[in-house]
Amino acid sequence: MFSAFGRRRRFAIAVLKAAGSATVGYVSFHQISGKYSRLISVVVHPIRHCLNRVAMESPEAKRHHSDSLSEKMSVPQIGTHNGTFHCDEVLACFLLRQLPEYKDADIVRTRDPALLEQCDIVVDVSGEFDPKRHRYDHHQRSFNETFNTLCPEKPWKTKLSSAGLVYLYFGHRVLMQLTQLKDDDKHLEVLYDKIYENFVEEVDAIDNGISQCDCEVRYTVSTNLSARVSHLNPRWNTKSQDTEEGFHKAMAVVGAEFLDRLDFYQNSWLPARSLVETAVQNRIQVDPSGEVVVLEKGGCPWKEHLFSIEAELDVQTPIKFVLYTDQNAQWRVQCVPAGLHTFQNRLSLLEEWRGVRDEALSDLSGIPGCVFVHASGFIGGNRTKEGALEMARQTLQAAANCVGEGSKLQTNGS
Repeated sequence: MFSAFGRRRRFAIAVLKAAGSATVGYVSFHQISGKYSRLISVVVHPIRHCLNRVAMESPEAKRHHSDSLSEKMSVPQIGTHNGTFHCDEVLACFLLRQLPEYKDADIVRTRDPALLEQCDIVVDVSGEFDPKRHRYDHHQRSFNETFNTLCPEKPWKTKLSSAGLVYLYFGHRVLMQLTQLKDDDKHLEVLYDKIYENFVEEVDAIDNGISQCDCEVRYTVSTNLSARVSHLNPRWNTKSQDTEEGFHKAMAVVGAEFLDRLDFYQNSWLPARSLVETAVQNRIQVDPSGEVVVLEKGGCPWKEHLFSIEAELDVQTPIKFVLYTDQNAQWRVQCVPAGLHTFQNRLSLLEEWRGVRDEALSDLSGIPGCVFVHASGFIGGNRTKEGALEMARQTLQAAANCVGEGSKLQTNGS
């Protein structure tokens, strides 16, 4: 009898271990009880009683069981859906794990309401949006929130996904954690806005099926972050359809890109603002027209700063050209675009110069040291600052002459 009982005990333990490994630690005893009810009633229940008795007889085992249970209960849980994963919940989970309270959190991927209810925070599943309960889903028909509806001082009107929701409510703290900026640092809000506008909003829009524009697209972009995350899901015809490994790979991809973008905006984009502001303030000293600025250092991102500083300083005559040095210590004259998302320029370099190089360009323009003018007219080069400035001045003068004659200079460019 004792031998039979021992065999039954060993068999039940093996069954429980197998069930535990198959569920990756996320399925409870009660979940498997339905499927294996007969087995459990005949085998497992008696063995559970036996195991409990053995544990009670062993103080060390009892203490170990208690410690393990306490440790498991103390680990926070981030809930999201299982199956095919998308960029929004991947980014949401990554952002949450940057916070001290979720740094070591388990990510529970399930659609079981009972399991989700036990999670400390749930993203992209459950059909509930309730910040007080830390529930951040956007799939319910009643959900139409945007950054603007939840924070009226913000301009963005793209419907939020789980990524945008987590960023809206936790983004400031995430950035403080990653950048060491203080809550009252003015740069924190600048970075917060910039990261949403140039990283998170794209994820929100794609996940919600919102097109970039209402016009017919001329080509397809298939390498954006959301697409790359999607490609990490199992292919339809592969034997294994397990998504756990791919999900964590996706978190690594998304996380690396987020951190890289944040590093750029904090350590390259933000410092460039002061250079552009100084250049705009000194523009009259460069040329009386006020339409040419010179950057003290080349290679810095200047376009967005230029537009915002023009607005802040109420610059009446729009700046047309930006001069700066390139990596070969030569000078570039670049046209200011008509806007951030257009290839049109406020004023392009002279049409007859476009596509001409070196001595031929110097002979044509009468300006020594010319290197090139791009075929579209959006940028040119000269060996000296004076030469680059003269290229801008001649273009401005030609434009003024054309206006005086009642015509316009072409503004197409790249």
